[in-house]
Amino acid sequence: MMKKFSILAAGLLSVAAIGAAIAHESENPAVKARTSIMQLYAFNLGTLGGMAKGETEYDAEAATRAANNLVVLTQIDQSAMWPAGSDNVSDPSTRALPAIWENFPDVAAKGQAMADAAVAMQAAAGQDVEALKGAMGNLGGACSACHKAYRAPKD
Repeated sequence: MMKKFSILAAGLLSVAAIGAAIAHESENPAVKARTSIMQLYAFNLGTLGGMAKGETEYDAEAATRAANNLVVLTQIDQSAMWPAGSDNVSDPSTRALPAIWENFPDVAAKGQAMADAAVAMQAAAGQDVEALKGAMGNLGGACSACHKAYRAPKD
């Protein structure tokens, strides 16, 4: 009897956890799309950052692949993913601050800086770990510049 109760309890906890995760996901397709892009940025930056920090062994092929992915991601037209009213005040599932829509030219400039840094990383990533490390600062700085100005901190 206790085993059945434990299995039932574990199942209910799993359902509750999944429900909580879904509850924090936006219903807005634009927010879902841009969140997906940000996750892809993070995945590829994680590959490069791990190598730059020495947490993973440098692999020229994997570094090049991650850098190429970042360049492609920065070339995607994201304009439809940022409609007015898709900020964290209107949609608590996003961390996008309303300031984005108040100063979109600055956001666009920061996006261009990210694209430029991704291209520089693309040129450096496959050379060696020192070149990768050299390009990582500008790439991380480009991400950070936008996030500091236009993304709410995690709760």
